[in-house]
Amino acid sequence: MDFAAFADRAAAIEAESADTVITERVGELLADAGSELPIVVRFLQGRMFPAHDSRTLDIGPALCYEAIARAAGRNVAAEDVESRLADRGEIGAVAASYDFGGQQGLGAFTGSDDGGLTVAEVDEDLRAVAAATGDGSRDTKRDLLFGLFNRSSPEEARYLARLVLGEMRIGVGGGTVRDAIAGAFDVSVEAVERALQVTNDYGLVADIAREDGDDGLETLGLEIGRPVQAMLAQTGTVTGALEDWGTAAVEVKYDGARVQVHYDGESVRLFSRNMEEVTDPLPEVVAFLERELDAPAILDGEVVAVDEDGDPLPFQEVLRRFRRKHDVARAREDVTVRLRAFDCLHADGADLLDAPLRDRRDRLETVLGSGVSEWWLADDAEAIADIEAETLEAGHEGIMLKDPESTYSPGRRGKHWRKRKPDVETLDLVVTGAEWGEGRRAELLGTFEVSVRTPDGYAPVGNVATGITDERLEALTERLEPHVRSEDGVAVDLEPAVVFEVGYEELQASNTYDSGYALRFPRFLGVREDKAPEDADTLDRVRRLADAQ
Repeated sequence: MDFAAFADRAAAIEAESADTVITERVGELLADAGSELPIVVRFLQGRMFPAHDSRTLDIGPALCYEAIARAAGRNVAAEDVESRLADRGEIGAVAASYDFGGQQGLGAFTGSDDGGLTVAEVDEDLRAVAAATGDGSRDTKRDLLFGLFNRSSPEEARYLARLVLGEMRIGVGGGTVRDAIAGAFDVSVEAVERALQVTNDYGLVADIAREDGDDGLETLGLEIGRPVQAMLAQTGTVTGALEDWGTAAVEVKYDGARVQVHYDGESVRLFSRNMEEVTDPLPEVVAFLERELDAPAILDGEVVAVDEDGDPLPFQEVLRRFRRKHDVARAREDVTVRLRAFDCLHADGADLLDAPLRDRRDRLETVLGSGVSEWWLADDAEAIADIEAETLEAGHEGIMLKDPESTYSPGRRGKHWRKRKPDVETLDLVVTGAEWGEGRRAELLGTFEVSVRTPDGYAPVGNVATGITDERLEALTERLEPHVRSEDGVAVDLEPAVVFEVGYEELQASNTYDSGYALRFPRFLGVREDKAPEDADTLDRVRRLADAQ
């Protein structure tokens, strides 16, 4: 498929407003995609790789601007691209505003003739971008991007730029692609949904649906080494849980980091909640699991930091280990971590997603034994209150309530898992802007604009400056500076990349912010390093919380 054809179809999809029509248009594109179907599926969602694949392009805005400027001509600089971005609002419109194609030396970077780009060529070159590492890799990445932009028409450049920066945003989400696959290849939505849950690979599922139909989709299962999305919990009450289930499974809610364990019978790999591999930073957890497990398994659990007495330490201590790529031995001396496993998704060749929680816990205790988190079955609110008090006294975050008969639904935040916390109300919000401080804080970002997710992007709900020490401000400034898009005086525009946990007293209706809401007395609680922007809280959730008040 020509990339120009893909860009034209993407533009047509973006121009539609009705969900049903968008799904139809996506289905038509998938049906016409030919051998490049898996690539087309990923490109529609702004992805280069399946969700379970930890590879990234590792392209920041600045490098993309340089490549665009170079392809645009000798008189164009990256600063000019950034200036146009401030006027036009998004990188696709900026790329489409230039007349590419006049630069020399193209063959040195692409190895191709002057024919039009194909979807396969774009995929191949962007994979080369992702693979470039070490000395000179920045120049290699820029050269490859230059070659692609230099061969692009304005419409191709629009969607190429968005793809490079992960900002496709044409109104095509996971549900749309799921339904489009079902419609395009005459398979059931349920079969597609199930296949996506166990593979986390829309391209693979689309290909199997086309070639082998429902029967082929049913053969797909969990694969050790290929992480799946974690099942999620919503907030809830003890009374509500007991009314719905009769008996509740009660577990400790640890102040740690979620991990998914994959053991193939010989070695262990660990993945974070975002499906990034975190095996290397956690050697003692790997050693423990390789010692304890005697059959292939996929487990869900939490890594917690503990002190000399085994008592839990704050979440930030765990992050010190997750973020350490070098000198892991020294980090291990500073911070001790332990695994607390609470679910079993696969054991010794058998997928357990459809088994009730009771049975999965039995298998967990069979395959692991030690390192399994505590749990209780209770049908009395007072008994659960006593358990909660004990867990809080022990220094944990609170308790989880789970339906003992529930199946495991990857990526779902459903009614079968519910979390209870102490009285603090919090939201996980994306940092979309900031302001430089004053006086002794003039070199630090001191006030942060935080936003909720919306169908079109992000909408601010307030500014956070309270609860942050000078030391923390230094760390946050270092963390956020690579994501600066532009500056205007003290105001800084940031690409959505970092998620803050923000406490607040109340949600108020407000005309000040685009979301229509404002946080009363917002307070910074921490960085959610385990969450990507697409995992942050939504405007719909804020509306529900405000209504509940």
